[in-house]
Amino acid sequence: MRAVNLLPRDHGQRTIKKESLPLLVGGCTGLLVVAVLGAMFMMGSGKIAASQRDLDDLNRQFQALPPPPAGPTAAQQQLAGEQSARVSALTTAMTSRVSWDRVFREFSLVLPGDVWLTSLSAKSPISPATNASSTGGSTVPSMFTVQGRTYSHDGVAQLLSRLQVVPDLTNVQLISSTKSKVGNQPVVEFTIAADIASGTGGGS
Repeated sequence: MRAVNLLPRDHGQRTIKKESLPLLVGGCTGLLVVAVLGAMFMMGSGKIAASQRDLDDLNRQFQALPPPPAGPTAAQQQLAGEQSARVSALTTAMTSRVSWDRVFREFSLVLPGDVWLTSLSAKSPISPATNASSTGGSTVPSMFTVQGRTYSHDGVAQLLSRLQVVPDLTNVQLISSTKSKVGNQPVVEFTIAADIASGTGGGS
């Protein structure tokens, strides 16, 4: 009796294809991983190259900068010290400077009509500190002194009160006030002294 093959003819081929399927998938996955890693490597290499180029450009710019200037010499430092001392001396002189035209103008504006002067003396303060020490209240002022005559003690009091409102005068005091006669005219001779207020320098 003759043998008959009842199996389909392509059964063996299908079995072979099913067994090779995992290998095929693994191979494709491996290729994909390699491709991704290659792409990441190329991107990283590009970033590193760009950073290196930027660093090279910065180094070239730094090398092209001019050298820093040298510090001041001993002679220059000495000159700067002398200039500072001169500026300080000038500031002190300007502080103690008195605008006498303004002081005399203010004095003439407050001088009563029935008062006439026989003498006037004025001197600038040596320094603001000297001026401040001379205005302590108990010290007799001596920077601005006027002597004169009027017809009564009321005239002396009026002049004294007016001088106390002059901005450039301070520590105004009545030194003396006595009755006398000029010919047949009774008069009152007086002496008033004051100090120059600090900070009166500047223009008129």
